[in-house]
Amino acid sequence: MNVRAEFHCHTTASDGRLSPSQVVELAKEKSVKLLAITDHDTTEGIEEALNRGKELGVTIIPGIELSCLHNGESVHILGYFKGEGYKDSELLTYLSSLKKSRLERATLMVQNLEKYFDLKVDLNRVLELGEGVVARPHLAQAIIEAGYNYEWNYIFDKFISKNSPAYVENKKISIPEGIAFLKRYDCIVILAHPKLIKKSPIKEFLNFGFDGLEAVYFQNFKRETDELVSLCRYNNLLITCGSDFHGIFSGDTKHGVLGDMNIDEEYFNKFLYRYNS
Repeated sequence: MNVRAEFHCHTTASDGRLSPSQVVELAKEKSVKLLAITDHDTTEGIEEALNRGKELGVTIIPGIELSCLHNGESVHILGYFKGEGYKDSELLTYLSSLKKSRLERATLMVQNLEKYFDLKVDLNRVLELGEGVVARPHLAQAIIEAGYNYEWNYIFDKFISKNSPAYVENKKISIPEGIAFLKRYDCIVILAHPKLIKKSPIKEFLNFGFDGLEAVYFQNFKRETDELVSLCRYNNLLITCGSDFHGIFSGDTKHGVLGDMNIDEEYFNKFLYRYNS
């Protein structure tokens, strides 16, 4: 038996299109049994989501998606707070520094877009769109709003991908540092979207102390999901599912839709047992 759940979702607190309340309302509409709010490098949307979840009877798990660097590649890890660690002042201070570095990064990328591609983008509009945490979707949206006739995916691939001369790397920490950091605040730590990791074999990440893998991911082929699930079962790791929902962007095929993900009841209950213990 499968359970409809969402362990990987973004709101306007980072680079999503919907507010935390709107995301919870959509989860209610789609009969999602459990919803984790995992914005990039911020916990700012959690309280709003928890309050709306309580009103609507939707189970909310406070979470975060932290950007790390491994083998010259951006690797994301998902943390699920078992208690109220997401309110910790030390955590909030660190996340504030990440937010500041994202503002600096956005400024440089706007300059680079004009330098390398003659794309003139209004930095103030980018910052306005990224009211929570500025990220590449805000740059893409600003490019479209500036009147350039490009599709969403083309903008990502051509102008703001990691292979573009306009790209600027985020401030990142190593995976061991990221895991230790989240564990300090009583998080379950999951490796996000293994499918997107290109420069390292997934088995390499088993040595870092992850609690589990996002083995069921909306971009996966069935074979990939089967392999990741088998890897988790063999190594007694937790299994989660995620759509990486950011909202509905025209032409966006990089992110899934909230309510489309299902997970085997056995894996769902195993996660909840660990989370509640």
